[in-house]
Amino acid sequence: MIEKLKRFFMNPVFKKYLPFILLGVGVLILAGAFLLIKNSKEVGNEDETVKEIPVEQRPIVSLIPSGDGHWLKLKIEQIKVEGAVSLDYELLYTLPDGRVQGVPGTVKIKGDVIRDLLLGSESSGKFRYDEGVETGSMTVRFRNLKGKLIGKLSTKFHMQTGVKELTSADGKFTYSPDKISKGVYYVTMETFAEPNPSTVVVYKDGYGVFSSQ
Repeated sequence: MIEKLKRFFMNPVFKKYLPFILLGVGVLILAGAFLLIKNSKEVGNEDETVKEIPVEQRPIVSLIPSGDGHWLKLKIEQIKVEGAVSLDYELLYTLPDGRVQGVPGTVKIKGDVIRDLLLGSESSGKFRYDEGVETGSMTVRFRNLKGKLIGKLSTKFHMQTGVKELTSADGKFTYSPDKISKGVYYVTMETFAEPNPSTVVVYKDGYGVFSSQ
């Protein structure tokens, strides 16, 4: 096999066309890079020009931690965004070493959206969990029938356990429960609309606290 490859690369015909082959590969690489940058800019421009969603159309968005802190249950309830037929969600979270990981997804709107989001990765049925996750963000983009962005909501979250005071990621909200149960995880975040009292530890000034218990 090795000898065949040697003869192929030493072939005069191959040597003659080698510069053109390399040029073609280079053009393909540059074209791919250009498209990647172009698409990235387009997404950024979309976010900059999208109109604000009216308060009365905003859904309830929540992230509920699992008992081990390895999963966040995303709930987007009472979706009333006019003209929206699908949505993109993007969970970003920061690791203790500063790296940022993401969990994206796209859903056709047929009612409330519920997704279990893994803080880690999965391969062949085996899970690797990211430990020490405390802060991150959740962004939801709504699109019409043509796929055009018509609205966006974004909030930061703060996940805590074993602390006496729960705080929002922006520091504007604090809550001190009468009792903090050991081993229970809490997520504090903006919810955009008032959640059902039975699903939240406390809701005040647009912020909700959700627990794994």
